Amino acid sequence: MTLRLTMAQALVRFLAAQFVERDGVEHRFVNGCFGIFGHGNVAGIGEALFERPDLLTYYQARNEQAMVHAAVGYARMKNRLGMMACTSSIGPGATNMVTGAALATINRLPVLLLPGDVFASRPVDPVLQQLEVPWRGDASVNDCFQPVSRYWDRITRPEQLIPAALEAMRILANPAETGAVTLALPQDVQAEAFDYPDAFFEKRTWSIPRVEPGSRELDRAAALIRAADRPIIVAGGGVIYAEATDALRKLVEATGIPVGETQAGKGSLPYDHPSNLGAIGATGTFAANRLAREADVVIGIGTRWTDFTTASHTVFGNAHSHFINLNVLDFDAHKNAGHALVGDARAGIDALRSSMGGHVVDASYRDLAARLNKEWDREVERLYHLGHQPVPTQSEVIGAVNDAAGPRDVVVCAAGSMPGDLHKLWRTRDPKQYHVEYGYSCMGYEIAGALGVKMAAPDREVFSMVGDGSYLMMSSEIVTAVQEGIKLIVVLVDNHGFKSIGGLSRSLGTDGFGTQYRFRKNGSLGLDSDKAPGAMLPIDLTANAASLGAEALRVTGVDELREALENAKRATRTSVICIEADRYEAVPDNESWWDVPVAEVSTVDAVNAARRDYEKSKKKQQPYL
Repeated sequence: MTLRLTMAQALVRFLAAQFVERDGVEHRFVNGCFGIFGHGNVAGIGEALFERPDLLTYYQARNEQAMVHAAVGYARMKNRLGMMACTSSIGPGATNMVTGAALATINRLPVLLLPGDVFASRPVDPVLQQLEVPWRGDASVNDCFQPVSRYWDRITRPEQLIPAALEAMRILANPAETGAVTLALPQDVQAEAFDYPDAFFEKRTWSIPRVEPGSRELDRAAALIRAADRPIIVAGGGVIYAEATDALRKLVEATGIPVGETQAGKGSLPYDHPSNLGAIGATGTFAANRLAREADVVIGIGTRWTDFTTASHTVFGNAHSHFINLNVLDFDAHKNAGHALVGDARAGIDALRSSMGGHVVDASYRDLAARLNKEWDREVERLYHLGHQPVPTQSEVIGAVNDAAGPRDVVVCAAGSMPGDLHKLWRTRDPKQYHVEYGYSCMGYEIAGALGVKMAAPDREVFSMVGDGSYLMMSSEIVTAVQEGIKLIVVLVDNHGFKSIGGLSRSLGTDGFGTQYRFRKNGSLGLDSDKAPGAMLPIDLTANAASLGAEALRVTGVDELREALENAKRATRTSVICIEADRYEAVPDNESWWDVPVAEVSTVDAVNAARRDYEKSKKKQQPYL
């Protein structure tokens, strides 16, 4: 039996019938479609969603990049067991999604992108928004998605949808291969009909097995750990996506091995667990970084070993250290010349604990980790309550939000100085409480990502923490939140410009060049050392947020912020709370470093001094072999 449907109608029916299963629990996989319609998709995907709203809920977005961010936030909150599709028109609507595609793929999170495309039949080339390539007639702007997608295809005949859709789902549901999947849909093909077999629309469940690493590899890993004096675990996002936090806790309590957390892995243990050293690497705590420096065996679980995690290959200072990497993706498991354990994080942790044969680290090492945990918590408490005047520090703002958040509430952030401070300071009590996008560190993710988080977890309060720079880049999805009746609490930190890069600029000897929001004066936008810089730009962030439909107010200190947060928790719609913070007060770097090259020659003395410091730090880098 067959059904005669347009390609777009068939795609919507197919997506509505897709499920995933893990540990015997089934989840609907595709839970809606964000979209902005134009001439490239309104008569195809748009008509299909209009005709069958019962199959796939349509969510209207304001910005194509933002809707991909929202879809990514949703997928991350669902531990990759639920996802969204995103559709755009051809041209700028499509290319706006490229940034979101890169973010999804870098963070190993599933999102299905359905950009419209030019006519496959080419009857009237060039159509509106068509990129013409003289030597290739089938090129379009959608080719831009190829390097940032885990799977890419262009559907030039309606029957091609069948193999392409099945392959797309295989990739999206596979934790080792997932990321952005792009199906470019020519606008004429979307509307063409074909007799699709009924079997294509039957319920299909994609099983996600918990693959255990090989026994020989586990035995060798256990032997390395037993021979170690100072092993350390680095917990990455894979621990949380695999719902392996309980397994990690059991391993840690059985062996006494301490844990440092990556950005994606923060929340793998509660902040007050005595073996939790907190953040590790360039944005790490002194607790984690001190033990990492002497570690002789480093056990990475579900981490892809970014430069921030390794502090640009300086934080693991033992020249004789060995890496053991447990990861579902073979590529990540072999990084740093590590001993690879390829498999699911939960299954792998359980198997590794069994292979350890009751091994326990020396009691003095376990006690050292517990002592460092307490020392770091006292430092967090100090940074939460500095009483800085005339405006608070960013650490005090974080402290107020952390105190306001319940154990299951979620903080969302992405870019600037805030992620580093959150990584160090946020007291995480639940595996899904900390949601910082730091694989792509994409400005503009904060509000859109929070929207997706709240859609995935409507029973949790969601706090989006965003600087004025990111807010001005992309605040549009406040409108979507208001339209959908989705409540967010946005804490908007006014830094009068780009605080993070301002600090980096000063450290490189360039005095905050190009990072302040000021009027041009005497040909300059001003430097941090200017005695009489141009006036601040008269940006009214609160009025802007109110104009988008949010409840918005500006507060002038931490006490007012705490009161406003309590009011926002009681509110029924999205609130935006704006507060100024001191752009020059920063959380200490805790004995860490990040490799940002400094100009080798310069006429500026401060740059030359920064170069000398850079060359000293560079000597601490080492290959992990």
